[in-house]
Amino acid sequence: MPAPERIPSRGLTDAELITLLGKGQLTVLGQVRGASNAVLYCSVAYEGDEAHCVYKPVAGEQPLWDFPDGTLAQREVAAYEVSEVTGWGLVPPTVLRDGPYGQGMCQLWIEAAPQDDGGSGLLALVEDEEPGEGWKAVALAEVGEGKTALLVHADDPRLRRLAVLDAVINNGDRKGGHLLPAPDGRLYGIDHGVTFNADDKLRTLLWGWAGEPLPAEAVAVLDRLAAELEPEAALVTRLGELITTDEIEALRARVAALRSTGLHREPSGEWPAIPWPPV
Repeated sequence: MPAPERIPSRGLTDAELITLLGKGQLTVLGQVRGASNAVLYCSVAYEGDEAHCVYKPVAGEQPLWDFPDGTLAQREVAAYEVSEVTGWGLVPPTVLRDGPYGQGMCQLWIEAAPQDDGGSGLLALVEDEEPGEGWKAVALAEVGEGKTALLVHADDPRLRRLAVLDAVINNGDRKGGHLLPAPDGRLYGIDHGVTFNADDKLRTLLWGWAGEPLPAEAVAVLDRLAAELEPEAALVTRLGELITTDEIEALRARVAALRSTGLHREPSGEWPAIPWPPV
């Protein structure tokens, strides 16, 4: 597994950030509005280091009938743990800890780089029937008054890695607003509370590679994940504290299926393939 990368904007390794997030003093600065669950914007300080973070207390979670076990906060941490094994660093440093409103998820705040179009620069609606160069088609979308437009996403290797991770963790809610391109060029995915279900729940905007062969780096990552999901592996021990045994078995099965086919996932047809609202 690659050595921890130093994040230029913080000057701390991911391991140091995990210590800061896990042991630091949390101070609530505000609330992120519009979320279906409680999302608090905080500062965290420890031994001279300080950062901004998101704190999602379990007490602020709305119950979901199809996720009856564990908590959304635990699933967010599990997504980080799996992301770290890939070596891609797609999920910001995330811990489970006590805070002002009880136990919850605490994640490093990522300040997204401003884009000229006001969005992420990774998704677009176009009037053409086919995507332009450098873009991948997702689906036709209704845009009002009986008109449709083609939803596309960038043919970006960072997005492609995220599409693989989402297929592995069974992400049921990959929206456009969950994509954060950072000023240093990295891409982060956030909001992983509805992941790891034992049933197929994959719902995403990143279908542009569906059915295409996985790139060599993804195949190598899946091989590494398969090894790290052996029963006595450290990752399995950690995941056992966060998700159920059935969900871990389903995780193994998804990795095995991707390795067997060598292809990007396609929609199952048994579950809405695209989240709503898409942003």
